[in-house]
Amino acid sequence: MRLSFFIARRIAFNKGSTFSKFIINIAVAATAVSVAVMILATALVNGFQQVIQEKIFSFWGHIHVNEYQPNAGPLTEEIPFTGRNSLLDSIKLAPGIKTISNYATKSAIIKSEKEIDGVIFKGVDKGYDWPQLRRFLQSGNLLQFNDSAYSPEIMISEYMATQLQLKVNDKAIIYFIQGGGLPPRARKLTVTGIFKTGIEEYDKTYVIGDLNLVRKMNDWEPTQVGGYEITLNDYRKMDTTARYMDRNLLSDQLFTRTVRDIYPNIFDWLQLQNQNELIIIIIMTIVAIINMITAILILILERTNMIGIAKALGMRNWNIQQVFVFQAAYIVILGILIGDFFGLGIAFLQQSTGIFKLPEESYYMSVAAISIHWVDILLINLGTFLICTLILLLPSLIIKRITPVKAIQFK
Repeated sequence: MRLSFFIARRIAFNKGSTFSKFIINIAVAATAVSVAVMILATALVNGFQQVIQEKIFSFWGHIHVNEYQPNAGPLTEEIPFTGRNSLLDSIKLAPGIKTISNYATKSAIIKSEKEIDGVIFKGVDKGYDWPQLRRFLQSGNLLQFNDSAYSPEIMISEYMATQLQLKVNDKAIIYFIQGGGLPPRARKLTVTGIFKTGIEEYDKTYVIGDLNLVRKMNDWEPTQVGGYEITLNDYRKMDTTARYMDRNLLSDQLFTRTVRDIYPNIFDWLQLQNQNELIIIIIMTIVAIINMITAILILILERTNMIGIAKALGMRNWNIQQVFVFQAAYIVILGILIGDFFGLGIAFLQQSTGIFKLPEESYYMSVAAISIHWVDILLINLGTFLICTLILLLPSLIIKRITPVKAIQFK
């Protein structure tokens, strides 16, 4: 073992200008590029998924509690139910609950002086999770609520503000659609704030206003709500928490829906990014393996005389194989370290400067998001080292077929 390692070290650190030195440099560079690309792919996918999920959850929470409606879609108006303190206390018994907010939605048409557009009016109250919504605020302020009547203010998206040519403190008329063939009911409201989530499904659809206005337009009782919007401490537990609430806390008339159930297309799209990440990692691993196999074969070919002499002196095949495996391990380790330096360096640069931009209309964000998970980095490094080193045992088996006499004569 020590002899094999000594020979491998002398070959690896040989400063002479040989063809094998050139091949080693290429193998190191290929391994470094592969590791750097894998690190960046993982960091980009993690960052992308994290930012999109945070935006979705910040606007709509993690779980909704509503009156049961078969085939309810994301734009379906809710059936009202009475919001009782006993029901809220029961829901709070579920593990991991962070906030519970009342809400209701209603179909409407928003009209400015020059333009008109169809929207969904999302009514909320004072107890809404405002810190989550504040992060999207581009200009103006959050809603101000009255103790007696409804607030005469609304918040609209930046997209709507552009389309309707509205700005903060402008007036807009909201026509609330009534069922049963009744004419729409109109209210003039003031634009108090403009938000931007970057998610097309939200920015083109929703305006935010007072829940009491929805109650008034629907002739609901003061205690009735369209649903509860629940946020959790850990979004990964929303499916488990929803099932727990359905089984143990809610009546037969109420049911839960996670945001994944409401917007499955967005989450399916996010899930596809994991497949893209896996494909990139597989391709980069194959590139590294092919380069390493090529390098080790060339190294064996160039050192054929040395192999013959070592065999003639009584060195076993396995010990000679170890020489080249150790040399390959040196190449892989050096490539991993260089790949880590450039991969993490570019990732940290992007985190601090946001130099790489994205078209927000396509990716829901204007800057490529980076999220570094150190466990993923460790797995990439260990996986690359183990796979490349173990796979190189196969080409090193060619050493067994080299005979000392022919090898010594080989030039």
